[in-house]
Amino acid sequence: MTFTEPIYFLLLLLLIPYIIWYVQFRNRGKRKMEASITFSDASVYRNAPMSWRVRLIYLPMLLRCAAFVLIVMAMAHPQTHNAWDEKTVEGIDIMLAMDVSTSMLAEDLAPNRIEAAKQVAAEFVTDRPNDNIGLTIFAGEAFTQCPMTTDHASLLNLLRAVRTDIAAHGLISDGTAIGMGLANAVSRLKASKAKSRVVILLTDGSNNMGDISPMTAAQIAKSMGIRVYTIGVGTNKVARYPMPVAGGVQYVNIPVEIDTKTLRNIAAMSDGHFYRATNTKELRRIYKDIDQLEKSRLNVKKFTKRYEAYQPFALAALLMLALEVLLRLTLLRKN
Repeated sequence: MTFTEPIYFLLLLLLIPYIIWYVQFRNRGKRKMEASITFSDASVYRNAPMSWRVRLIYLPMLLRCAAFVLIVMAMAHPQTHNAWDEKTVEGIDIMLAMDVSTSMLAEDLAPNRIEAAKQVAAEFVTDRPNDNIGLTIFAGEAFTQCPMTTDHASLLNLLRAVRTDIAAHGLISDGTAIGMGLANAVSRLKASKAKSRVVILLTDGSNNMGDISPMTAAQIAKSMGIRVYTIGVGTNKVARYPMPVAGGVQYVNIPVEIDTKTLRNIAAMSDGHFYRATNTKELRRIYKDIDQLEKSRLNVKKFTKRYEAYQPFALAALLMLALEVLLRLTLLRKN
């Protein structure tokens, strides 16, 4: 905590003359008081115990001084310190490349492929708090949904917002551009200085769109020392798919056409691994396997936001003054 107006602390010097005046005023008042009963010898009362009211006689003054100190501290404008805090943590740089073509609505994974992939990917991100992780999505085209970041709350929000209807509504071309998705993810990792750089590419089809072939993108990844883990998601034969029809949805069985050969070659070329996930349980196990990757040192900067902190001091001063008034009106009231 810092005080942006420390000059107000000079007001605390006023406590010195006040305390001196208070002590002298009380002593002068005692000398002027006339005894109600006179005794020839008061030595017998010298060792008499002091009452609790006598012991608390200075408490109102102390409460008043404490309240004044707290008010001055509030006037000095206390604030929390805001700065970029830098620390070194262990982690790797990871780009998730996720297929969002309309075929990802198939329901051979519960509740469907895209939701299962998002859920398991979110668990993976949550379990790796120290990693730089980003997200690329692709259908017939590819773009970065979230650049690499350690702000995983923002990443998870963007991951949850991923939908397949961007292709269905014509916002991007439908299809499966594996090469474009991989190339986009690789481009986000090229400036990384991490010891370990990884792309996790998930798709349910075969490359049928895009200007960059999957193997060309894999060669680029290999030249940069980036490992690619490929995941083919979907059952082995046919999948239940919700086909939009007039006034509703009709379920049909569509063939599962995953180009496992290309996905396997991409992984082999880049020293990664190829996985097949036919259900959500297998997909979760795959991400746990990838979670065993080696870690490298990263420098992480975190911004702490400034906020006003005078309220506790003002509230404490108010309580002190209220307590002083209460004591004067009750326990320490003068008759």
